[in-house]
Order: sequence, then C-alpha cells, then structure tokens
Amino acid sequence: MRASLSLAAIYTAATASAFQGFNYGSTFTDGKAKTQADFESEFKAAASLEGTNGAFTSARLYTMVQAGSTNDPISAIPAAISTKTTLLLGLWASAGDATFANELEALKKTVSQYGSQLKGLLAGIAVGSEDFYRRSPTGIANGEFSGADPNTIVKYFEQVREVIENSPLANTTLGHIDTWTAWVDVSNKAVIDACDWVGMDAYAYFEKTTPNSISDSKERWADALRATQNAAGGKPVWVTETGWPVSGKTVGAAVPSLENAKKYWDDVGCPLFGKTNVWWYTFQDSSPTTPNPSFGVIGSTLTTKPLYDLSCDNASSGSSSSASASSTSTASASASTAVPTNGSGSGGSGGGSANLTGSLSPSASPSSGTGRPGTNGNVSSPTTTPKIVPGSSAATTSFSIVILAGAVVLAML
Repeated sequence: MRASLSLAAIYTAATASAFQGFNYGSTFTDGKAKTQADFESEFKAAASLEGTNGAFTSARLYTMVQAGSTNDPISAIPAAISTKTTLLLGLWASAGDATFANELEALKKTVSQYGSQLKGLLAGIAVGSEDFYRRSPTGIANGEFSGADPNTIVKYFEQVREVIENSPLANTTLGHIDTWTAWVDVSNKAVIDACDWVGMDAYAYFEKTTPNSISDSKERWADALRATQNAAGGKPVWVTETGWPVSGKTVGAAVPSLENAKKYWDDVGCPLFGKTNVWWYTFQDSSPTTPNPSFGVIGSTLTTKPLYDLSCDNASSGSSSSASASSTSTASASASTAVPTNGSGSGGSGGGSANLTGSLSPSASPSSGTGRPGTNGNVSSPTTTPKIVPGSSAATTSFSIVILAGAVVLAML
C-alpha cells in the first residue's frame, strides 16, 4: 500500500503544475486595441468561470507588441502580473525579419520593464505560430501570408535566446506552435530540434477529409496527438489550440452547436485537465461581432457564465488516454519555468488547423487572409497528406519516467 501511494504521489506531483488557459488576441473583433484594463477584466472573468473551480488562470499570447504601437510590450503582460495570470508569450514570425525585429524589441523592453515581476508567471515563449502551415499548399490556397521556413524560425530561436540570456527570463523554455500536419512534415524537423517543447494546434472540426462528426472527434484528436508525439521524438507536446465551435458553418460532418461544443469539452478536454499544458480556443471571440465559426465559451458580453456547462462531472476519465500518457513529460517542462496557481490543462482534437490571420496588427483567433493573428474570421485546415517523421513516442518516454520514479521510491521504502 505504501508503494502504491508513493507512486500515485509521484504521478500527481509530476502533473500538478500543468497550465490551463485560453488564447487571447491583442484587439477586439472591430480592431480596437485591448488595454491593460481590458486584459485584466478578461483574465479575471476567465479565472472565475462557473463550473471550472478557478482553473483557467493562464493566457497564451500571439505577439509581444501592443496593438497600435511599433514595438511597445503588449498590455496583457502588466495585466497578467496584476492578476497573477501565467503567460505563454508569443512572437509573431510570419511577417518577415523587420516585423520580427519589432517583436524582439518588445521582448527586450519586457525584460527591462517587467523581468523580475514575471518570476513564476511564465509557462514559456513561443517563437512563431503556424508559420509552416501558411507555407503549405492548403495555407497558400486559403490566401495565407507567406509564413516562414524552418531555417528562419531556427534563426529566430537563436535571436530570442540571445535576448533573454542572463536575464530574469533566462530559464524560460522555448517552443514553436504549428498544426499537427506541419509537425509530421520531415522538412520541419530542424525546428523540433531547436524546441524545448512542441506546441500543437488541432481541430477535429476541420478534418473534412476524414470522418469528423462530433462522435468521431475524440478519435481524430487522438490521431493528431499520436502523430505529433511521434514527430516530437520525446519532447513535451503542449496543446496550444483546440476547441469546437458553438455556431457557424458545417464542415464535412462537423456541426457547430452548444451541445457538440459541450461534448467535445467533456470527451477531449476534461480527461486532460491537470495533466498537460493546454490553452483552449477560446474564451471570447465575439466581442463586439460574432465570427463564423465562433468558438468562444462565452458570448459577446464579458461574463463568468459560460454558454455551456464547463464542469467535468459527466466526462469520461479515459477519453484522452494518449495525451494523459504524455502528461508527465509535458508537465515537467512547464514546472521548470513556473508553477501556476490552480493549474491544469484541457485537450485538443484532431488534425485541423487554425489560420491565425486578419488585422494589420497582431491579435488572435482563427481567421484567414493577411497572415497575422487576426481577431476573427474563417478557419480552414490542412487537407494535404503530410510526410511522416519517424520518431519515438512521447507517451513511451513519459511512461518510462514514471516507472523510473516509482522504482526510486520503492528502493527507498
């Protein structure tokens, strides 16, 4: 009994520091820049969502730059410090070297202005978002921006590491975020090698070339995760975007509705809470206008009352076993940077992708068009068959870590 309790304690400790939050853009859907007060209100509302036990205390950002400025730090950063919200920082990398130079300058200013205050609040830093997807045939067909090639992203990694070296952010882990179809493409492996962790965007809703009804969504999610884990070669896989729309167009057999969004939450998200790092798409994407499709768990008015039940009382604990198996490795990576309050994680689905584009200044949410993280719009996904990267499963690596830790405890008994 003592051995069993010890093993359970080890597993709990390994997963207790997982981050759970939402994606946040820098502007509202009408292009108006969000202020520090706006971000504070959003972060507080997310942390107080009914049915979540205050678990959504992390925010993923797409850009370091405040909307409307050249290279001032985004006001979400002081808002996060004020509300004790953990951050997955992001640098926008799909608009060329000149734009990325402004991202770096905003990062430098962040280090100077807020460095010590961010201690314990950083999940990591994402260098780019879906840059490889935008270069894919599907991204090009959808009118996406040019994205960035692997060599460019690796160069950007080096530049970010130079900025944070010998600073309060020096130990922050770095990763890149892209669609699962981008990760399994062998031509992108150099970026995996540069990553401390791999960020996966996956949407069963957009998997129109395979069965993608809500009843198929759990399987599509598991397929995407397994493929990404294999490509990652044992590196932690973080779920950086996933969700099911509450309204909008039907894609294949995938029908947006409150009922289906709730089922996806239960089947894919709930089994992962507290076990892996997840930033759900999304908290609110309809202020002041509602996009098609719309993924927000709240409507146009900022509120703590969700559109559907966010509790996990009726969820199956075994729905996302593949992701749970990799949780030890994933959570350990985040714990090395920060220990979030009320941390946990939510899940992602199949192999679709969000095209984070739209306005001239970076904000967020799936949309297609200009190649920047836009406010709202149409979301489409890769439909091409990717080249698979041979690699070991992260699930196997993580499971081995748990077994090794258990052996150590048994030896001490």
